[in-house]
Amino acid sequence: MTVIAFIGSVFSPYYAWSGWADPFNHCAVNVALYGPRGARWAMTERGRKSLKRTRDVLLIGPSSLEWRDGALTIRVNEIAAPLPKPIRGEIVVKPLAINTKEFSLESKGNHIWRPIAPVARVSLDLDAPDLRWKGHGYFDTNAGDEPLERAFAFWTWSRANIGDDAAILYDAERRREAPLSLALRFSASGEMETLDPPPLAPLPLTKWRVQRRTRADDGVAQALRSFEDAPFYSRSLVAAKFRGETIHWVNESLSLDRFANPLIRLMLPFRMPRRA
Repeated sequence: MTVIAFIGSVFSPYYAWSGWADPFNHCAVNVALYGPRGARWAMTERGRKSLKRTRDVLLIGPSSLEWRDGALTIRVNEIAAPLPKPIRGEIVVKPLAINTKEFSLESKGNHIWRPIAPVARVSLDLDAPDLRWKGHGYFDTNAGDEPLERAFAFWTWSRANIGDDAAILYDAERRREAPLSLALRFSASGEMETLDPPPLAPLPLTKWRVQRRTRADDGVAQALRSFEDAPFYSRSLVAAKFRGETIHWVNESLSLDRFANPLIRLMLPFRMPRRA
């Protein structure tokens, strides 16, 4: 399961067509469920009248995120696309520790990433579909002052549980400067260790011919399952050796050159409707 709350939806064709004029008029809660009974995916964009914010609460349309008692409570009430099925219920993300360090993804400081809770526990209680689950989780945030495609051509991100710890790999091909590569390990108590990135490990192209890659001790990785396969983006489960141990990673790969293609943007409303 993945949930992303957007203010100024970076993947919104409507936001791009507006000339990125008003981020508060382009908000969405993206919910993606993957399981043996099938997948549901929702990302309905809404205008500024559907957005409300306080210090601890973010409301976007009928869905909300709230900090309460040291945990993030997410109440989802969305309709999947293209098949209109409901996704409704509550998700609680309980960080084991809070990371306060931010990472600037390029020297101008226009793009910031912060892994707020690299190690967390998640409980899922959905009415639609009828689903209960508890397990490991992760929570981060990104902020930027310009469209992603102006600064980056391609990026890939991988995260894995390693016992009670978590590891994160972050690589970006930057347009204005040398490539960025981060390899981090976080303990359950919140301590961060910066590592030397392992060698790049290519993965097979997706059905949409999008490049995928991660990093591994021996430069070899295996794609185990494809969760998301879009014309410019993939989310996959991969296996690769990391510090001598074979680890299962959630991997995301994003081609910003593909995303910036006007033909690709014309395809997006099929999965990303807008409600004013």
